[in-house]
Amino acid sequence: MNFYINQKIQINNLRIDSVSNSSVLQIGSAGMIRSLSSLYNTGGFTGPAPEATEPLDPVTPLVPLTPPAPAAPTLL
Repeated sequence: MNFYINQKIQINNLRIDSVSNSSVLQIGSAGMIRSLSSLYNTGGFTGPAPEATEPLDPVTPLVPLTPPAPAAPTLL
C-alpha cells in the first residue's frame, strides 16, 4: 500500500540543544529511516594521531561569554 502525503511546513524557530553521531532530525513524514554510518579518511592519514599536549597559554574564548544567570527561587 502506498501513501502519498503533501505537506506544507513552516518553521519560525528551531532550537537544537545537542547533536551526536547518531542524531536524527525528522521534519515531516518518512516511510522508513535507515541508519547509515560512513568513515572516510579524507586527509590521507596512514598512522595514528600524535598524543595531545597541554596548551602553553590559557585559552581565551573567541566569543565573549556571559556568566550564567542565577537560579530562580522556587515557590512552595
